[in-house]
Amino acid sequence: MPTSPPDSVPAAASSRWRRFLLPAFNRPFLIRLLVTAVIAWLFFGYICIPALINGDSMYPTYKNRAFLFCWRPRYWFAQPNRGDVVMLRIAGRKVMLLKRIIALPGDTVAFQQGIFLLNGEEPNVPWARTSACDWELAPRTVQPGHVYVVGDNRAMPIDQHEFGEIAISRIAGAPVW
Repeated sequence: MPTSPPDSVPAAASSRWRRFLLPAFNRPFLIRLLVTAVIAWLFFGYICIPALINGDSMYPTYKNRAFLFCWRPRYWFAQPNRGDVVMLRIAGRKVMLLKRIIALPGDTVAFQQGIFLLNGEEPNVPWARTSACDWELAPRTVQPGHVYVVGDNRAMPIDQHEFGEIAISRIAGAPVW
């Protein structure tokens, strides 16, 4: 009884690879392909949106030109918390900002001599002092239904940052690496 050499691929395995890499374009294959494409389009278009970071405002937490996903279900049934990094809708679903929530409705926010003050005190949390800065910002109280967001790279001049109070309804989701 002839045997094949031990390093050769059996004919059945070779046939499976050939069918996998070069499938027959029959009706069942095209239906599977169409269903897969629709599911991928829905998932990556509405649930887990791909995003590219453009800028250094969240450095060192997120680097410029990094790729991530916006997980939309994160805030469907939960409220945002202080310290959460969120993606904010600015123009439609395609233009978003990546920022950290530093204050919730009713909180008072200020920067004095580069020190972040929440309700008049410096919070003892790692995200409150991510980098040295010289920002000056008069105290302001966050309105109901809004949060106060800012980037982690506070070494950048204050006039180069986009930050401030934004409606909770503008939060698109949370980043996923």
